[in-house]
Amino acid sequence: MIRRILRSLFVTLIALAVAGFTVWGAAALSFRAPGSDLVQMLLSASFAGLGAVTLYFWLRHRRVKRLLPLVIASAALLVWWSTLQPPSDGNWSPDVARQVTGKIDGDILTLNGVRNFEWQGDGSFVENWETRTYNLSELKSTDLFLSYWAGPEMAHFILSFGFADGQYLAWSIEVRRQVDGGFSPVADAFKENPIVIMAATETDIVGLRTNIRKEDVQLFRLNSDPDTARELLEEYVLDSNALAAAPHWYNSITTNCTTVVLKMMRAIGNAPPFDWRIIVNGYLPEYGYELGSLNTEYSIEELRELGSISSKGQAFGIRPGYSEAIRQGVPAH
Repeated sequence: MIRRILRSLFVTLIALAVAGFTVWGAAALSFRAPGSDLVQMLLSASFAGLGAVTLYFWLRHRRVKRLLPLVIASAALLVWWSTLQPPSDGNWSPDVARQVTGKIDGDILTLNGVRNFEWQGDGSFVENWETRTYNLSELKSTDLFLSYWAGPEMAHFILSFGFADGQYLAWSIEVRRQVDGGFSPVADAFKENPIVIMAATETDIVGLRTNIRKEDVQLFRLNSDPDTARELLEEYVLDSNALAAAPHWYNSITTNCTTVVLKMMRAIGNAPPFDWRIIVNGYLPEYGYELGSLNTEYSIEELRELGSISSKGQAFGIRPGYSEAIRQGVPAH
């Protein structure tokens, strides 16, 4: 009886592995195989067909040799996949054309390539890429923005650091798109675009979402001590410099706006336990609330309601004083 159960489990696990890798391989070839759309479709269909035939004969005859053609094809696919490297140059969309870099000298952080675009109501913009300095000893706040663009499950993650001189420095991990390129969570799981780390003013990167795209943006004031906030900010700078030297692929599951920040938190020894809400990041506030990172004198429902800032941003406009206006009534930690 035990042998039969173990054999059935083995057969099931192999079948699941064959099915899973067949789906992944067919999708990878569909998105990234060299050649025309027709060539990509034929290669994808061929791999899917090989996987389906392999699965059929495995379940029918349960002989390991039936797996050999798919194993060989899969090995070749993985070797090819490993050769795909993200481009360092491209005809990038202007809003993601530059990768910020930075230098820290004592308490002074100097960033080159801080985005401070002037956004117009129709979505056009005036480009401003600036060199800015920040005194890390005057770091006083860390705030989380979540911009909801596809229902309550998924949001774009922006972390902003506030300084005593009134400056706010917002960080956003984004897809580095080509001109006229788009964002596809599915395609970007298959080495479609590189990743870019943006440093920007809040009037730019948050105002774009509240006032121009009119997304549902929510602000949460975080409970973080200055030392931890500084370490995290310095980790952003280190990662930005590394990315400028050696680009990496964006991946909508494993290397996105939230998972990169989690990696940074691990690097400074403050990583929270893994939780499904790190991937389905629209529910990050609930997770942060449970960890004590938010103001627990309010319920999470109250924090969401008080932190809904899009209407405030639209009423005030994208102009000096925007950062202070959107924080009015939002509970601090």
